[in-house]
Amino acid sequence: MAKEILGKKAKKDSYGADAIQILEGLEPVRKRPGMYIGTTGLDGLHHLITEIFDNSRDEAMGGFANDIEVTLLPGNRIRVSDNGRGIPVDIHKQTKVSALETIMTTLHAGGKFGGEDGGYKVSGGLHGVGASVVNALSIYCKVIVHKEGGVYMQEYSQGKKKALVKKVGTTKKNGTIVVFEPDPAIFPIIEFNPKRIMDHMRQQAYLVKGLRITVNDASKYEGKIKEDDVFKISELELEIPSMSFYFEGGLLSLVKFMNSTQKPIHKNVFYIEKKTNEWESVEISLQYVDDITCRLSAFANNINTPEGGTHVTGFKTALTRILNSYGRKNNLIKESEDNFTGEDVLEGLTAVVSIKLREIQFEGQTKGKLGTVEAQGSVNTVFSEAFTYFLEENPDDAKAIINKVVLALKARKAAKAAKDSVLRKGALEGMTLPGKLADCQSKSAEDSELFIVEGDSAGGTAKTGRDRRTQAILPLRGKILNIERARLDRMLESEQIKNLVIALGTAIGDTFDITKLRYHKIIIATDADVDGAHIRTLILTLLYRFFKPLIDGGFIYIAQPPLYKIKKGKEVFYAYSDEDKVKIIGKENVDDIAEVDEVADEPEETEEDEVEEKTTKKDEKKKAKISIQRYKGLGEMNSDELWETTMDPARRILKQVAVQDIGAADKVFDILMGTDVPARKSFIQSNATKATIDI
Repeated sequence: MAKEILGKKAKKDSYGADAIQILEGLEPVRKRPGMYIGTTGLDGLHHLITEIFDNSRDEAMGGFANDIEVTLLPGNRIRVSDNGRGIPVDIHKQTKVSALETIMTTLHAGGKFGGEDGGYKVSGGLHGVGASVVNALSIYCKVIVHKEGGVYMQEYSQGKKKALVKKVGTTKKNGTIVVFEPDPAIFPIIEFNPKRIMDHMRQQAYLVKGLRITVNDASKYEGKIKEDDVFKISELELEIPSMSFYFEGGLLSLVKFMNSTQKPIHKNVFYIEKKTNEWESVEISLQYVDDITCRLSAFANNINTPEGGTHVTGFKTALTRILNSYGRKNNLIKESEDNFTGEDVLEGLTAVVSIKLREIQFEGQTKGKLGTVEAQGSVNTVFSEAFTYFLEENPDDAKAIINKVVLALKARKAAKAAKDSVLRKGALEGMTLPGKLADCQSKSAEDSELFIVEGDSAGGTAKTGRDRRTQAILPLRGKILNIERARLDRMLESEQIKNLVIALGTAIGDTFDITKLRYHKIIIATDADVDGAHIRTLILTLLYRFFKPLIDGGFIYIAQPPLYKIKKGKEVFYAYSDEDKVKIIGKENVDDIAEVDEVADEPEETEEDEVEEKTTKKDEKKKAKISIQRYKGLGEMNSDELWETTMDPARRILKQVAVQDIGAADKVFDILMGTDVPARKSFIQSNATKATIDI
């Protein structure tokens, strides 16, 4: 009996050599693209450009190139060209094929592993998978190499070569051109964002002194550009929208740019660039501004590391130690005052830390965090020496910085006292939920939603129309405090903000705990007018500055209530945009129909009406009566309408809030919600043509 059972089990769960699947060539990349580019969404799509660009930029970092072009071509194609040495095209000893083919079709192949005799002394593309991964995820890819008097070309599709490398001409130039088109089978949405690309290239130009980077948007020039017969598209006699970036100041220029809308508290910008050996270097620039937000950007071999890493740890440790030491030594910190903490010294700081290393380790292919242990010591040593000298040589600047940090220390203590006062009452622990909150019945955060609704009127309608099991409603009365320049203690004096903090359940500040979040969908529902947009911006400012992990985690959404209710005869439609309205009523009717404040109920039909209706249908001459109601606010809807259009998970439209560029987001919040009125006026004037005006 036992043998029989074991025999059946072995047959059912057999696991032998036949079950092992071997993926050859670039098949693993197409099978699991997320492992190599993070996501197949828009972030991953734009990461393809970064991977190809990084190879050209590595040429510039090695001193072999000074000009790179990135061009958006028609048909969702991207072209990256440089004037570097050109990818080798001779036969590779190990693979027995051209080095170009090896690099483009083999994972972990490149000039980035060979030590001192390798192709690159310092490289951002450490893993050697960039070009081959882009090739694998492209339906079309072509590489043109200008090298040693000849022009060489090879074309691929989905990572596989279409022919051998061949010489197609002669040239006096050197460099590499890569053209690729992402595969629609991998990327569900292929929409390149020119501004996003330009912002990244601007940043890279700051990081490599003497490098010119040009971005061309030739996506609308169908049939006018032959991608393989020109070396620089910017030299064509076409009026192609383009932008070039070139900065000699390095990170010093970048910090000045980041602070262009800020008020510096000290005149001189700190800057240091120092080589730690023949190939490795540390570059840091910083300046404090009259603000409470920290803007710290970090790079390792010119790769942005938004999650920080060892280089950031070394910088923060040194900054805290030096300011404490200088403040005590020069009697700028009272004996009765505590030492500065890392939180204190970061307030109002704009800083960029860049390190270049021969051997570098990132956590993951997308390189979000630096793991190289030696980086911490290198940054600490270089920065400590240079910043100490800066403070000694600029005593006025040093005093201004210390006073700024002392103010931050006092504010931190005041905020802690205010927060502790609320904690003592048990509010932030969820023991006493705000009276305005109509909570849901579910105790599962994954199933629960919180609607932050503008006004008591809309709040009452939402409470009536909601699904009580999973949907909670928190109405806000009027506009909340603009917290862009408000400290935590002042924030918690606002009843509106305190109610929201309590409802979320995560606490705030240094006690923030995302695991205690009470709702995994937080939905901002405001009126579709100027006041509603302002309230939404105020709420987003609060969430971005004090609850950013909620945005990063994908918990924040914006509700999209309809703009119009349209009745065509007895049928009711909802339009969420003017385009929807035109589609519903028909272009031929747009000019003949006026909007009304309310849609009147149709009178009951009589027998005569029925006869008339049958007659008109038969004659096909009379059109259904159309009436339109423009919703000015959520409170104008009844509970059934609000549920049907805005709250029903099966039919509603939600926009998920995400941050693609932290630096750009910081700048926009500074301009729109800060105290720099001229900057805000300029922003509004520059973007006025993009606004939709509802008159």
